[in-house]
Amino acid sequence: MAQRRLTERQKERIGKIQEQRREHLSRRAEASLTAAGQPSPREGRVVTRHGANLAVADQAGRLYRCLFRQNLGQLVCGDRVVWQRTGECDGVVTALLPRSSVLARPDYSGRAKPIVANIDQIVIVIAPQPPATEFLIDQYLIAAEHAGVGTLIAVNKMDLLSTENTAGLPGLLAAYERIGYPIAYISARYDKGLKPLAERLRAHTSILVGQSGTGKSSLIKALLPDIDIQIGRLSDATGLGRHTTSAATLYQLPSGGELIDSPGVRSFRVADLDTSGIEQGFREFRPYLGRCRFANCAHDAEPDCALREAVARGLIAPRRLESFRRMIAAAVDRR
Repeated sequence: MAQRRLTERQKERIGKIQEQRREHLSRRAEASLTAAGQPSPREGRVVTRHGANLAVADQAGRLYRCLFRQNLGQLVCGDRVVWQRTGECDGVVTALLPRSSVLARPDYSGRAKPIVANIDQIVIVIAPQPPATEFLIDQYLIAAEHAGVGTLIAVNKMDLLSTENTAGLPGLLAAYERIGYPIAYISARYDKGLKPLAERLRAHTSILVGQSGTGKSSLIKALLPDIDIQIGRLSDATGLGRHTTSAATLYQLPSGGELIDSPGVRSFRVADLDTSGIEQGFREFRPYLGRCRFANCAHDAEPDCALREAVARGLIAPRRLESFRRMIAAAVDRR
């Protein structure tokens, strides 16, 4: 279903409502700090967010329910913050520490809205059924390229790969491997390939993304056998545990590393990028950029287009160039 486009008046109204909410929440945060006196600042990690409330883990791993100062902008799962304790299990976040990376997508007005921060790996979960959406995979890959993080394509339900209606999937995966994207074959249902996958996740902060129906929830349960304990601990400490099914949440992997489950990225659009930004997101395009006859080449019907020549020579997959054109068309349509 196409997303309904907001009018400028609607955007202005939404902006005013959000500003009123920010002012109200800012007063709440400052009132909590005033009541607590001058508690010592500490560093922490945002484990999840629900509305105006954050679950923040201190350096010992203890969880606190925190408000935050509204001049800090959008705080998200994975953020490193400075906070001050205002109660037994409560606090206020007063500063946002620099981010090493951020995964974002456009908000209602087209501005980039952060989803998670400080990740170093995106794991794209696909499956033979439902059929992989190539355009969606390419958008995740471009987001990873611009965030400067690693990428892993995890093929779940590999026991279905031999069925006739998945004949095109091996070729699709081979095309991604040729341009340097690693592939992991797994079956969460039959416990196949999970140990190698856990090893790829160890010592990383990863986020799982993927369309509905790929078995992402089953995979999370297989990788996190203690997930109910972690959710219960989160709920007991902050009262936010019941919201983790609809909010990005950071979990500790038993084999080491951190895993973020974010239901909000089952569908995805890259943040607003110009033509150059979209070009740079396709890693196999880079050797040919700047070699077209025209500096503003759209890589469509122009003569002497280096990208189209590379496609003709088998150096770039035709489907990837088509994905690029779709992204350009979508970016123009949003403006």
